[in-house]
Amino acid sequence: MLGLVSFFADISAEMVYPLIPLYLSGAFGATPALVGIIEGVAESTASLLKVFSGYLTDKYQKKKPIAFLGYAAGLAYKAALLVASSWGGVLLARVVDRLGKGIRTTPRDVMVSESAREGGLGKAFGLHKALDMLGSALGILLAWLLVKNAAAGQADYHKVFLYSLIPALLSLFMFLFIREKRGARPLARRERFWKNYSKLPGPLKLYLLIAFLFTLGNSSNAFLLLRAKSVGYDDVSVILLYFAYNLTASLLALPFGRLSDLLGRKRLLIAGYLVFGLVYLGFGFTRSRPAMLFFFILYGFYTAMTAGVERALIAEISPPELKGTLLGLHSTVVGVALLPASALFGLLWTRQGPQTAFSFGAALALLSAALLLFFFRPVPQNRKPA
Repeated sequence: MLGLVSFFADISAEMVYPLIPLYLSGAFGATPALVGIIEGVAESTASLLKVFSGYLTDKYQKKKPIAFLGYAAGLAYKAALLVASSWGGVLLARVVDRLGKGIRTTPRDVMVSESAREGGLGKAFGLHKALDMLGSALGILLAWLLVKNAAAGQADYHKVFLYSLIPALLSLFMFLFIREKRGARPLARRERFWKNYSKLPGPLKLYLLIAFLFTLGNSSNAFLLLRAKSVGYDDVSVILLYFAYNLTASLLALPFGRLSDLLGRKRLLIAGYLVFGLVYLGFGFTRSRPAMLFFFILYGFYTAMTAGVERALIAEISPPELKGTLLGLHSTVVGVALLPASALFGLLWTRQGPQTAFSFGAALALLSAALLLFFFRPVPQNRKPA
């Protein structure tokens, strides 16, 4: 049921997301640097809420209402886009949307982890991510159909924004069928984890550091869409490239989640980081349209190998009484890195060209993979280490 919530929410979100950089550049003349700042501010502002959302989830054990509130922000986001008359209005709308994501992500992930059977954590997160990405793919396809049929080749962005409200409402409706599990855990051990940070497991702290470093080179997907446009794709075909990426990730998320249960999260994450580095080098240096399609599909492999697996890893190596808080902390750490990541990427692109910007991201991905390989030793907290 949580997967279906995300399915409909992502139909709504991805009907809009791939149009945002095109809308900003076409309607308001935004440069890559400005797009980077807008995306970075939106992502980082929202991510600051995730650790507090996780803390409240652990403390009060009210996961469903908190998640519902976060998903409801998606409606406000689309409404704000409809009335935005400048890039500042789009920025405000993106912040509203990311605030909602910051509120909902952690309680939702805790509910996913609590629904998993023994030894099936990767499968549970993989199933959720598969439905999430399938919704993204369908949303992108709907956006493509609406833009493709626009009169005189002029995309009616506001029409797409309006239609995206329908699946957002369906996402909220699905909450009627969700029953959360509530546990009676003592509060004393989880109320002030930041004052006992040194007592957290060493592997957890190291992974948070590696995740921060990796994210510094992992900029907004908006730049991938702009890069595709720069090598000859028009607005309509750019949307199809993004559809191919999301469909690939959807089809592979569950198999890779199951594989992480068998082989371990670490191996999947290292492989995913290496694939990411290859993809970014490809985006930076290819000038071929078929090659661009290949790298969008390969980017779907990276997402399937890491997105659900890293959440399963955090849930596995966190103390059980702090699971929500630390899932939120991971999201916050990643979000804090997104502002400098997107801003720096946009500046590198504007001043040095896309090759330099994408090479920087690839280098940090390779460094992060090396740190995982040689220094990271995960120890599950809910059972004895093997």
